[in-house]
Amino acid sequence: MTQLTEHSAPLSSAAALERGRAATFTSAVLRGAFAAGLGLGAIAVLVMAMWITSPFPDSGAGGALRIAAGLWLLGHGVELVRPDTLSGTPAPIGVVPLLLMGLPAWLAYRAARDALEPDEGRPQLTGLGAVCTVSGGYLLVGASAVLYVGDGALTAHPLRAALTLPVLTVLSAAAGAWTAHGCPRLPLPQGLPGAVRRALARTFWAPAGRRRVAVAGRSGAAACLLLVGGGALLVGASLVWHGDPAHTSFVQLAGDWSGRVAVLLLGLALVPNAAVWGAAYGLGPGFALGTTATATPLGVVGTPALPSFPLLAAVPDGPGTPLNWAAAGVPAVAGLAVAWFTVRVAAPPFALREEAWSARGTALTAALGGVVCAGLTAVLAGLAGGPLGSGRLAAFGPVWWLTGAAALAWTVALGVPAALLLRLWRLRERRPKDLPTAEPLPATGAGERTATATTTGAGSGGAESGAPEGAWWRAPWRRPAGRRGAGAAAPGPRAASEGGEAIGGLDILDALDVAEAGAGAGAGGTTGAGAGGTSGTGGTSGAGGTGGTGAGAKEAFDPGFEPYDFLPAESWHERGAREARWAAFKEASGGLMADFPATPGPLTPGPLAPEPPSLRKGGSDTDENPGGTTP
Repeated sequence: MTQLTEHSAPLSSAAALERGRAATFTSAVLRGAFAAGLGLGAIAVLVMAMWITSPFPDSGAGGALRIAAGLWLLGHGVELVRPDTLSGTPAPIGVVPLLLMGLPAWLAYRAARDALEPDEGRPQLTGLGAVCTVSGGYLLVGASAVLYVGDGALTAHPLRAALTLPVLTVLSAAAGAWTAHGCPRLPLPQGLPGAVRRALARTFWAPAGRRRVAVAGRSGAAACLLLVGGGALLVGASLVWHGDPAHTSFVQLAGDWSGRVAVLLLGLALVPNAAVWGAAYGLGPGFALGTTATATPLGVVGTPALPSFPLLAAVPDGPGTPLNWAAAGVPAVAGLAVAWFTVRVAAPPFALREEAWSARGTALTAALGGVVCAGLTAVLAGLAGGPLGSGRLAAFGPVWWLTGAAALAWTVALGVPAALLLRLWRLRERRPKDLPTAEPLPATGAGERTATATTTGAGSGGAESGAPEGAWWRAPWRRPAGRRGAGAAAPGPRAASEGGEAIGGLDILDALDVAEAGAGAGAGGTTGAGAGGTSGTGGTSGAGGTGGTGAGAKEAFDPGFEPYDFLPAESWHERGAREARWAAFKEASGGLMADFPATPGPLTPGPLAPEPPSLRKGGSDTDENPGGTTP
C-alpha cells in the first residue's frame, strides 16, 4: 500500500504535465486560427456592407462572402483568377494591395508573440514550437478559404496558394516569436563551411560588426522610407496636376454612392503601391504600363494600356519635362539619408578623432546601408506590381530587379562620398574663437598712484579717496555714493569710539586703494591708511612698500591684470586697515553690529578661561588684557 502511495504522485505529475503541454499547443493553434478568422471577418464585414447598400447586387450573400475570402487571400500575396471575362479568357489579378497585406501580417505577428507569454500552471513553448503551432492554425483557415473560393467570381489555384500563403504567415509568426524572446542575436548557421563561419565571426558577428550592421540596417530602412515617402509625394503632386482626369475616372466607375465608397476604399488600399511606383519613377527605371509601354522621367515610351482608375489617371504622359526630371531629387535625398544616419554614429558631433570610426569603416557601413535600402526597395517593388489581366496587362508595375539596382546605385554613389565628407567635417580641427581683448589702461607709475592718496589723520575730515578715479576692476555696487562721481570727496571721519579716539576717514574701499597704491610704489610715501597713534597725527601707512614693480606698470603690459588678487598680505593685516574695515562694516550694517574699541588690546589673544594657579608661571602675574579683546 505504501509503495502504491509513493508512486502515485509522480504518475499524477507526469499526467498533469502532459495535459498542460497539450493545452499549451491547443491554445497556440487556436490563437493562429483566431488571428486568421479575425482578418477574414474584417474584410467580410466591409464587403457585406457594400453588398447590402448596393442597389443592384450581382449575386447573393454567398457570392459576396466568396469575394471577401478572395480579397483576404490576395492580401497574403495569393494570385487570383477572374474566370468570367468578356473575352472568355481567365484574367489573373496579381497586384497585391500593400495596405491590405499589413492586416494579416500584423495579426499573425501578434498571435505568435502572445503565444509565448508565460502562463501559470502550463509549460512554456519554445520559439520554434510557437511558430509552428500558430502558423498551423492560421494555415488551416487559409486552406479552408482557398477551397471556399473555388466556385466564386475570384478563384485561387490550390498549388499556387500552397506556395505563397505560408510565406507571409511563417515570416510574421517568426518575427513575433523573435520579439517575444527579446530580439536575441541569431546564431551562425551550422551548415556553413568552417572558413566562412570564421570570417563571419570576425566581421559581422563580432561586437563591432554587429553594431555596424545595426547602423547599416537603420540607415537603409530610413533611406527606403524616404524613397517611398518621396514617391507618395510625387503621386500626390501628379494627382493634383491631373485632377480632372482622375475625377472623371472616379465618377465613371460607379454611379451610386455605395459603389463610389468601394472605389475609394480600393484606392486607399492601393496608395502604398502607388508610392512604390512613384519611388521607382524617381529612381529612373520607372514602371511598366503593360507589355508595350514604360513610364520614366524621360517620358512615356510605347503605347500604355491603362484601365480606368483614379490613381492610374495620375500617370504622366508625353515626353519628360524639367518637372519630371525633378523627381530625381527623391533618390538623392535617400542617398544623403544613408550618409547622415551612418555618420551620426560613426562620428558624432564634437567627437574626437580617436573616438570616431575609421574612414574605411564609415564607407563600408554606408555602402552596406545602400545594400539594405536596395534590398528593401526591390522587395516592395516586387510586391507592388503584378499582372492585371492577360495580354497587354500581363506586366504591370515596376520591375523589381531594375528598381533594386537603381536604388543601390543611387544610395552607394551618393551615400558613401557624403558620409566621408560629413565625417571629415565633423572631425575637423576646432580652434577656439579669438577672445575680445580688453582695452589697455593708461600706464601709471608708482609715484602717480601714491600721490593720488592723500594723508589722513585721526581728526582730519573730508579726505579724498586714495583709489584711482574710476577703477576698472571695481563693480558699481561696491562704490560708496559719495565716490561715484569724479572728484567726489570721501566721507568724513568716523565717530569716536569708547576710547575717545577717532578712526581716520577711510572706509574699506579706501584701504584697498591705499594698499594697492602702496604695493605698487617704488619708493613708498605716507598714505595714512591707519589711525594715528595720537589725535591729529596721521599714522604712516604700512601699505606702502619700497622696491618692486608698480601695479600701474603691470596693468600697462597685461590688460587682464587683477590688482585685487595681488594685494600684499602685510597691507591687508595692518592694524589701521583692519580698523577701517571694521568701521566700514559697522556703518553698512545700519547699527546692527556691536561697537569695537578703537584701541584694541595686544595682538596676542589671552586664554579663554583663567588658568589654574598651579599652571601659571610665577603665580602672581596679572593678565595684561583681562577682557581678552581681540580686534
